[in-house]
Amino acid sequence: MNRSENMKRIKSKDTSIEIKLRKALWYKGYRYRKNCKDIFGVPDICFKGKKIAIFCDSEFWHGKDYLEKGILPKTNTDFWKKKIIKNIKRDKAVNKKLKNEGWVVLRFWGNEIKNNLETCIEKIIISIKQ
Repeated sequence: MNRSENMKRIKSKDTSIEIKLRKALWYKGYRYRKNCKDIFGVPDICFKGKKIAIFCDSEFWHGKDYLEKGILPKTNTDFWKKKIIKNIKRDKAVNKKLKNEGWVVLRFWGNEIKNNLETCIEKIIISIKQ
């Protein structure tokens, strides 16, 4: 399978990190909306009444690997660099617009969710209770 076919298979919603975070919130009794299309940036999880938008970001697609380690695929490097930089700029624009509209924006890296789920949940609960 070539890289293009592989990348096409990667899901944009209901990823393993989203599901893990959602199940933990549900287990603790918190009810939310998922993939909120009527909110700018389409948060993975949102609490509309509290104006909390939560994004579960993979390190590759949202640029952490690139910014911290310079990691890019070895083929078609220019394409991937432009794409990842565009994603980083989009995330910043989404954060700015939502914050200007009074939303609390929480972004969690995939490894944060996988390795420190309780810390992520605590940050969300603190935002909900404020």
